[in-house]
Amino acid sequence: MTEKQTCPLCHHGGCAHYANDGKRDYHRCDHCHLIFVPPHFHLSKHEEKAIYDQHENHPQDPDYRKFLSRVFAPVCARIPPPARGLDFGSGPGPTLSVMFAEAGYETTVYDPIYAPDPSVLNGQYDFITATEVFEHLRQPSLELEKLFAILKPGGVLGVMTKRIPRKEMFSAWHYIRDPTHICFYAEKTFQWIAAEYHCRLELLASDVCILKKTG
Repeated sequence: MTEKQTCPLCHHGGCAHYANDGKRDYHRCDHCHLIFVPPHFHLSKHEEKAIYDQHENHPQDPDYRKFLSRVFAPVCARIPPPARGLDFGSGPGPTLSVMFAEAGYETTVYDPIYAPDPSVLNGQYDFITATEVFEHLRQPSLELEKLFAILKPGGVLGVMTKRIPRKEMFSAWHYIRDPTHICFYAEKTFQWIAAEYHCRLELLASDVCILKKTG
């Protein structure tokens, strides 16, 4: 029998086994509905970086800009310039920050591997973006505490991460094939986050949401 796990988001105990894709186990929290990979399946930091280093995203790529515009556009619509923003988990080829700067925003980047300046996490921001980041978080509760602490009241957090499909589709879901993806979020997970951190939630697409801090 697979040992039950503690949820890394809401810390609810006794999360039951949900699926196995032949390589990893997945557990599901019945409180916040997060699905997560137990820690003993996580890659080392060195192994993670080796995979991220293969990414070829850069600001000059029009297709990558189009992809990011699905978060960029709704954030701009809700927080007009001039405003101060943070691209959290900016990766090896920061692009959203360039797009915001071009649109008249003051932008800062943070990435634990490629831009690991902890001082930027002491600021206050009108908006924060996290595109294709949440699925990589080992301790999502810790990271969310940081983000909402530095997001101003009335500010928005724009998140891009694919939401969980129906259970019968999960084991064949392409999103779990990436070994750096270890947390997966349902609509109810984002509803839990919104309630926990006093936000208004907007689900804009199957992989995009906006959390507006109300308190």
